[in-house]
Formats: sequence, C-alpha cells, structure tokens
Amino acid sequence: MNKSTVNEIKERFDNEVERFSNLETGQVATMDATISLELITCTARALKPDAKTILDLGCGAGNYTLKMLSKIPDLNCTLIDLSLPMLGKAYQRVSEVTSGKVDCIQGDMRDIDLPKNHFDIILTGAALHHLREDYEWELVFQKLYDSLTPGGCLLISDLITQDHEEVNALVWKMYAKYLTQNGGSAYQQKVFDYIEKEDTPRSMTYQLDLMKKVGFSSTEILHKNACFGAFGGIK
Repeated sequence: MNKSTVNEIKERFDNEVERFSNLETGQVATMDATISLELITCTARALKPDAKTILDLGCGAGNYTLKMLSKIPDLNCTLIDLSLPMLGKAYQRVSEVTSGKVDCIQGDMRDIDLPKNHFDIILTGAALHHLREDYEWELVFQKLYDSLTPGGCLLISDLITQDHEEVNALVWKMYAKYLTQNGGSAYQQKVFDYIEKEDTPRSMTYQLDLMKKVGFSSTEILHKNACFGAFGGIK
C-alpha cells in the first residue's frame, strides 16, 4: 500500500480541529492519552522548573502546550503543525493562557529550521509516527536535540511498534480488542486501516537508541501500554 502523502495528512487534520480540541473525547483511539499527557508535562516541570521556552511539535489544537502552561505558566511558546486550521485553533487557545510570546510555524518537521540551543522543553504527541525512512527519523531527532538548551528535554507520546515480531503481533491484538470494546469491530477496522495508510511508527527502543546516537545524555521511559508509549531524552 502506498502511504499517505504529507498533503493528504495535512488535509485530514484540517478537518479534525474540533475533535482534537477535546482530549477526553477526541483521542479515544489513543490509549492512555490523558495519562501520558500528565506524565510528560510533570516530567518536563521536574527537569526544567525554570523553563522559559517550549516547542510543541505537531501541536494539533494545542492540548500539550495548554497542559504544560498549567504547570509552568507564561512560557514563550512555539507551535508547529502541518495544518493551518489546527495552528489557528492552538494559537487562539494558547494565547489566552500565557503572557509569553506565541509563535506559529506551518510546515513539515523535516523541512523546518529550528534555532540552536533555544528551547527548554520540546513536547511532541502523535506526530513522529508520520516519519518514514531511517534518515528522516535521525534528521528530526538531531534537529530537536540541537534546538534544546543544555539540560532541556524532549518528551514524546506516540504510537509505537515492538521489536520482536511475535510480541508486536500480540500487542496489536490487544489494541484491536481495546478499539472493538470502545467502538465496535467497524471502528477497530477503520482505525487499523488509517494506521496502515498513514503511519509508520517505530519502537520505543529504536527511538531511545536514536536519542543516544544524536547526543542525548540520558533517556527515560515514563509509560507504556500496548502500542502506545511516553518517553524522552535529556540533553
């Protein structure tokens, strides 16, 4: 199957702004979304309690930045997303709760130039799984590492695979059961179809190893449930 193009992904999210504005109801397909969001933002505060800057990569409607601002107020925020309607919604919501500067960048994470040694916190939720080839993953991880301040953190919540084939098959069966319980068999098939078409997730181990390769001094696993995980690295 040919994977979705960047433009096809952008168009899908252009039409999903309101759904992704509500973390409770908008991300039912993402197991433990609220738990991972809380863990990631609590960890960011613990690591950088005096943070001044945050980058939200694939910000969607701004849920991750809003949660971070509830823990460290008045951050200067940079929001990046493919979808202009998503960015507009995120800017509106984030601007209402921070006195800091809010910058928006529309574009593909592979193409955007980021300032060096600038962000204290980088959060990214359900975005990196759209990367395709190994070189793209390394390019983006290196870019994010370089843009962090010393001691800064990259924290990720995302769809993941498992390294071992049999374990991977088991975990995805668990996910299928979860989806069926929450929306029926047709819903389960719909979610699996768009994952097959749109996503190319990598394992948590792959991403933690890549963090070490590009320079992160340490990595942390915060949460894992079936094919979803929360984890990160510290510069």
